[in-house]
Amino acid sequence: MRATMRQAGRATVHLTVAAAMAFGMYLFVTVLLITAVGTLAVVGAWLLPETVLLVRRIAGAKRRLTTAWTGREIPEAYQAVEGSLTERLRTAVRDPGTLTDLRWMAAYYVYGALLLLALPLWPVGLVVDGVGCGLPRGRAVVLPWIVRLADLEAGWSTSLLRPSPKALLAARVEQLTATRADAIAAHGAELRRIERDLHDGAQARLVALSMRIGLAKRAYDHDPDAARRLLDDAQDQAEQALTELRHVVRGIHPPILTDRGLVGAVRALAAGWGSPRSNEAESRGGLRVTVDVEGLNDEGPRAPAAVEAAGYFAVAEALTNAARHSGSPTASIRLARTRRGLRVVVTDQGHGGADESGGSGLLGVRRRVAALDGDLRVTSPAGGPTVVEVELPCVW
Repeated sequence: MRATMRQAGRATVHLTVAAAMAFGMYLFVTVLLITAVGTLAVVGAWLLPETVLLVRRIAGAKRRLTTAWTGREIPEAYQAVEGSLTERLRTAVRDPGTLTDLRWMAAYYVYGALLLLALPLWPVGLVVDGVGCGLPRGRAVVLPWIVRLADLEAGWSTSLLRPSPKALLAARVEQLTATRADAIAAHGAELRRIERDLHDGAQARLVALSMRIGLAKRAYDHDPDAARRLLDDAQDQAEQALTELRHVVRGIHPPILTDRGLVGAVRALAAGWGSPRSNEAESRGGLRVTVDVEGLNDEGPRAPAAVEAAGYFAVAEALTNAARHSGSPTASIRLARTRRGLRVVVTDQGHGGADESGGSGLLGVRRRVAALDGDLRVTSPAGGPTVVEVELPCVW
């Protein structure tokens, strides 16, 4: 009985807020009329996209209210209203989501009126026995039909606010267009980085190597000792050039991923951060990292190379940020195989406040992940912890 009363109380709150929104919608008619008149008069055409954005926010609030009651999220599928006035007008008019919202709004004027009329009737209905819930026998309590009314109202809202297949397709196309543009930009930036690393690193050392070998050939007959010193310098330059090339190769696709797979590569990366021989650990005091693996093993099927690379670089960037900025002495990594693909979670117990827009590292990871139709979520409240979660779809 207590559970029934709590549910009826939640239903009452839901219906009260829904009725308040319905009352506000009647006031919103004035805005719609002003927008219609202004658009027909041309001089007020700028009101149309702004009104559409306002309608989206109202519909979004209703989606959240309905989701809170049903526990099932109602997706949104809108095209971005941006650009010149002509482009904003075109998007506002042609977006299938606009028609969905207006259809819901028109229906809400009808069943919202029913909610307002039903307000005085809510205390009236089935009288239940109060024994067993701490109420005197015969006391009227909040009625079970209120719960059914809330279910009915939420069902209507869900049906009307759910995006049409056309809207979902349009949103998906827009998302893929943006993802493709980000992937192209990330690819171009990566090529420029590789070119810069080769030009400033390996290429410069190879030029110096060639010069020393040429000087050694000239000095070989008349000054063998000088030639030997030049050859020793040339050998050092060759080793440094190889080191630079290995660094460039690791930035493209770490060889350890090919040899040991994602699990082995991440464990080696974690061990490197905790090792006093690691340059990063030595310069920043070390970072103790634990690795938890679920559903992955060395003998089992592996994710595609691009997915493994994206997961590896996400871990590397998250650990670098944790060591440099979080102030946490520890971090944890979780790798899990899911039905959809691969999940990577990196957590540190630092002071939080990580800002994705503050640098290019996480943005680069986001672009790499988005190019694979994945998702990156960063949670970093003030005071911590910071959680970087990556979802990468793939077929195992």
